[in-house]
Amino acid sequence: QVQLVESGGGSVQPGGSLRLSCAAAGFATGSYCMAWFRQAPGKEREGVAGIHTGNGNTYYAASVKGRFTISQDNAKNMLFLQMNSLKPEDTAMYFCAADSWWIGCGNLKAGNYRYWGQGTQITVSS
Repeated sequence: QVQLVESGGGSVQPGGSLRLSCAAAGFATGSYCMAWFRQAPGKEREGVAGIHTGNGNTYYAASVKGRFTISQDNAKNMLFLQMNSLKPEDTAMYFCAADSWWIGCGNLKAGNYRYWGQGTQITVSS
């Protein structure tokens, strides 16, 4: 059974940094698209960053490019999101997601992903 568990959420002041982690379990051998999404109250879930676990290619939403970095530790089945220069508009519930590589890892659409974590809250406020 596929399982994704996020950790690392919390509160931070504008300009601060946080690192999210996602522990993955239950995946068969092979390449996957893994991604981070976020959802603020009253808004749609949006893709933040994605990675192809096989070739390491990464993809970012324009709103976070240059501030956020997605990475993986395949040996430990872990996904990370390093978030720097955080802004109040980054406040949201952040979700880890995964699916087969053929969905197109650069296509950060929530509807393409079948497997989701429970989410972790990020609040950026002074």
